Amino acid sequence: MDMPVFPNYIDGQWIDSGSHFENRNPADTDHVVGLFVKGTAGDIQAAAAAAAQALPAWSNLNAPARGAILYKTAEILDRRFDQVAADMTREEGKTLPEAKGEVRRAINILRYFGGEGSRLNGLLVPSERDRVHMFAIRKPIGVVGLVTPWNFPSAIPAWKLAPALICGNTVVLKPASAAPLSAWRLVEALHEAGLPKGVVNFVAGSGGELGQALVEAPPLKAISFTGSCQIGNWLHAEASKRRLRIQLEMGGKNPTIVLADADFNAAVENTVNAAFFSTGQKCTATSRAIVEDAIYDRFLDAVVERTRKLKIGDGMQPGIDIGPCVDEAQMDTVLRYIEIGRAEAGAPKIGGHRLTDGDLAKGFFVEPTVFADVTPEMTIAREEIFGPVLAVMRARDFEDAMRVANDIPFGLSASIQTTNLSRVFEFVYRMEAGLLTVNLPSAGVEYQLPFGGTKESSFGPKEQGPAALDFYSDYKTVYLKY
Repeated sequence: MDMPVFPNYIDGQWIDSGSHFENRNPADTDHVVGLFVKGTAGDIQAAAAAAAQALPAWSNLNAPARGAILYKTAEILDRRFDQVAADMTREEGKTLPEAKGEVRRAINILRYFGGEGSRLNGLLVPSERDRVHMFAIRKPIGVVGLVTPWNFPSAIPAWKLAPALICGNTVVLKPASAAPLSAWRLVEALHEAGLPKGVVNFVAGSGGELGQALVEAPPLKAISFTGSCQIGNWLHAEASKRRLRIQLEMGGKNPTIVLADADFNAAVENTVNAAFFSTGQKCTATSRAIVEDAIYDRFLDAVVERTRKLKIGDGMQPGIDIGPCVDEAQMDTVLRYIEIGRAEAGAPKIGGHRLTDGDLAKGFFVEPTVFADVTPEMTIAREEIFGPVLAVMRARDFEDAMRVANDIPFGLSASIQTTNLSRVFEFVYRMEAGLLTVNLPSAGVEYQLPFGGTKESSFGPKEQGPAALDFYSDYKTVYLKY
């Protein structure tokens, strides 16, 4: 059987340069999902030039017509829903139900921003001068580069592409090499929906080579990036040399505060869900459970027992809760942090090993791992692991829990489990994070409201919801005497 080859997409054409890299299933490395064309710096330059060429016509197309293409793209993905979800599970490793949820979210994002094409609000305000009409309209910023991660390989490209396009920009999309197929399916649907050539360009390949080429591409006006702090900080420095507009979504070390008055069973379920589902590979995953001392021992025992019941395996199989790490490098990172945790906090209460029994030996499976009595200065309490590792920490009371929760360089998401309304509002106003949940998992967001963090987690305007338009558009202000 011939191996499928997924070409790059430049200026409305599918380009196969002849040099390829493999996209392997992290649950079964014997299975190659497909071959992707390995893009070069020249491909990035060609893509940026094509985007610049397409910009005038696309930006002058009325916004409702641009929205109609997003609606049609959503319809195409809807028809291919099962295939796109299965592709995601095979390339990224998350369970099929999780993949289906993500594809549904990508479809909904396209429809949401398709609707924005019929409003795309500007500003209309009264002038202090007689017979002067004063208003501001949105205009696109130009050619934008989108760099997307592997952990949400469909939803994140969608939530960057859709607002960029509805505002009238043209795009060069560089997906993560570990999971490029989901983004490729999205671009394929845009192509079939009738997107004019050059409006979206897709180049897969090495992040180092392509990232440098992207930031240096003369037509580029902005970059939106989701990924590690290390790469985000490098991009910020490089983009600043050219005064490019930049948007960064990076790391997190997210706390869940569990108070003694919480709904105990719900708090256990919410913590385990946020810590381990999607193999802990979410920027909003709970990595620190900060538990009030009065219920600490009971809560720890309950989390361990709930974790013990999780089923680990190939996400295409029914009944599986936890899939593999995305690749060997990520698995090795998680295992390295587990060894650091052993040295700092002692043996984990559960987990802590790679799983190699039977078919699991073919994948990058790590046991969900719980460390107890973790203190704030420990490495596993301060650095992002991005895997199924939970640090359980003691707090004397609510004030102590808030101090520990905020004593971190990151500020992406945070959760509290409590039935005390007063404490809820204290948490809402004092927690140093951009995304807060109450009596819910820390992970799990919707597309209708702004998304983004504080401190070292984020930089620039927020993503998603109406706030997404702020990054992808400028205002043009008009004073009209009549």
